[in-house]
Amino acid sequence: MSPTKRIIVNTLAQYTRAILNIGLSLYSTRLVLEALSVDNYGIYSLVASVVGILGYLTNALVVTTQRYMSFYHGVGKIDNVRKIFANSLLIHFGVALLIGIVLFALRGLFMNGSTLNIDASRLDAAKYVYDITVLMLLVTIITSPLKAMLIARENIVYISIVELADGFLRLFLAISLLFFAGDRLIAYAVGMGLILAINLIAYIAYAGIKYEESHFPLRRSTFDMPSIKKLLGFAGWTTYGMFSTICQTQGLSIVLNQFFGTIVNAAFGLATQVNGAVRFVSTSVLNAMNPQIMKAEGNGDREKMLKLAGKESKFSAALMMVLSIPIIVEMPDILDFWLRGKNVPPNTCLFCRAMMIAFIIDQLTLGLHAANQAIGIIRNYSLLMYTPKVLIVPISWAMLACGMSVRSVMWLFVVIELAVAIARIPFLKVTAGLRVRNYMKHVILPLLPLALTACLSSFICITLFHFPLRFFVTIAVSVVCSLTALWTFTLSHNERLYITQSIKNRLRHDP
Repeated sequence: MSPTKRIIVNTLAQYTRAILNIGLSLYSTRLVLEALSVDNYGIYSLVASVVGILGYLTNALVVTTQRYMSFYHGVGKIDNVRKIFANSLLIHFGVALLIGIVLFALRGLFMNGSTLNIDASRLDAAKYVYDITVLMLLVTIITSPLKAMLIARENIVYISIVELADGFLRLFLAISLLFFAGDRLIAYAVGMGLILAINLIAYIAYAGIKYEESHFPLRRSTFDMPSIKKLLGFAGWTTYGMFSTICQTQGLSIVLNQFFGTIVNAAFGLATQVNGAVRFVSTSVLNAMNPQIMKAEGNGDREKMLKLAGKESKFSAALMMVLSIPIIVEMPDILDFWLRGKNVPPNTCLFCRAMMIAFIIDQLTLGLHAANQAIGIIRNYSLLMYTPKVLIVPISWAMLACGMSVRSVMWLFVVIELAVAIARIPFLKVTAGLRVRNYMKHVILPLLPLALTACLSSFICITLFHFPLRFFVTIAVSVVCSLTALWTFTLSHNERLYITQSIKNRLRHDP
């Protein structure tokens, strides 16, 4: 399969999975909120946010492992790929052990009733949730190198199948909670842990059968310090970036808890669920194109690598705009319908809108982030791009302490994301020779008609129509208009021609 065709197949697989998982995730969350109550859901979101701060180390290791495996696949050195995987697996087991020891040792500090604002009557349940969430984190860490291998191999179809199964299992768990007579908060945490364990088994079984680099001799020469240092060095700065990103969500969640209690954590948790569901669309593009970007750099083709990075930014931002803009406009009615009008915590709409706007902004230059990972200049990039994200926690604390509103904090959230997105362009110009004018012409400008069309069509609908469930019409009209603008203005002539030809070949059953 050609690289371009593989990108299209992988993107379609992830996009299909994304759409289905959005529906599954949102419906499951509504059932979970109904089963747990707002307070219990807020406790789960808060405890998960504490553990999740360290959990972002896992994502850093996935990115690192996938980067080097894709790079060496591009060079054509399978022995190096096997060595990277073996040493990555060793690091992951070590990290899981270390994090497990640290988190269980700090359990008394976090779960003492004063560090986190949790009602005393639910403190024991929160402790059980903490223990289970830590074990979930350890399972996720061990799963990471296997998922990185599949991404490096560009087997996005299998990842999509596993993640779709994950969505159905979470829906089954949510339905089961409604009929459970015991402590539903603890039952929910146990069920989520079992689902992660099933994911781990699915990845282990497939990778062990399918890929030769998953088999390596257990001898000293397989595990060497140069490979470990290389992985840890890259992962260290990637972790800084991941940690900074998590400060925007979990760190901010803890700050809000200190001022407003667990009710605001329920609202923030719901917003995170909505944003996470929509993020699946972006993931479909990233998982499909990132390996090709790394391989192009491994082959020494910098021009192709930057071109692919630009396409990643454009396609990811375009798909997010098509789906997100009408949802942002109709957010109040969607939340009211989703949560049946009686369980919508205050500020949920504000949080959802701010997170989705910030994420669309991030997509405009996200391909340049992948390009920087490909060239490997990670330290300076991480310091310049992610330090502003770390600062949101102390700045937000100061703003709230001075009596400023939650809305002001979320405006800060969006502004910081905008600043980081813009800063990627001059950085890649210096480090990788990015042609800024070409990037603006071929990536940013083609997205403007799409954004304008999505906004106008959505606002026209909410202005003209006033009836129950209007948001279905708004979303449908906006998506149709946006896809028309995407095809007409955003895609280049060659991109339209390639898609048309691919569809014709498929219909003719050509190989």
